[in-house]
Amino acid sequence: MSVVPKALEELIEALGQLPGVGPRSAERYAYFLLKTSRSKSDRLAQALLKLHDGVKKCPVTYALIDAKDEVSPLYDDNSRDKTTVALVADPFDIIALEKTSLFRGTYHVLGGLISPIDGIGPEQLHIPELKKRVKKDKVQEIILATNASVEGETTAMYIQQELAALKIKVTRLAQGLPIGVDLEYADQITLGRALERRQNVGE
Repeated sequence: MSVVPKALEELIEALGQLPGVGPRSAERYAYFLLKTSRSKSDRLAQALLKLHDGVKKCPVTYALIDAKDEVSPLYDDNSRDKTTVALVADPFDIIALEKTSLFRGTYHVLGGLISPIDGIGPEQLHIPELKKRVKKDKVQEIILATNASVEGETTAMYIQQELAALKIKVTRLAQGLPIGVDLEYADQITLGRALERRQNVGE
């Protein structure tokens, strides 16, 4: 017989499915939601209910966009340079680069990094779509903005090889990003300097 009410137990179990949330954290979050005002719990519940219907992937950049939008507003913005594309692993990496206020190109989200141990190969990434964009938008530079990790470096090298035949400029974010740190958690100054000091791949 459980000493926890079923509704609370189900919430703890659901919260425990979130990455980085252990049993104790799940219990604390659930108890907080129980103690807080019903309006806050209702707001969270409504946000979760609307999540999947309200968000979709841009068919061009694969960034996350409002369901009502046809393409990413950043791609649709005429002031953005479509000939320069920052290649990132995940949608939230775009937020990190945008915070620097230094990049005026567009983005392409790979949807992950090559990681055989996790069962992720090149075929799971949006690489063919990137090649189509290069030709369609007459892209002149691809900035490899993947994480400074083993997976990030492996992915960057693979993409460099895939783009070699297209004869375009391929650059990599300059040193300054600590090894193993995701773009999402890099501070704006470090990320901004890395973006400004990007180098040609192979130099």
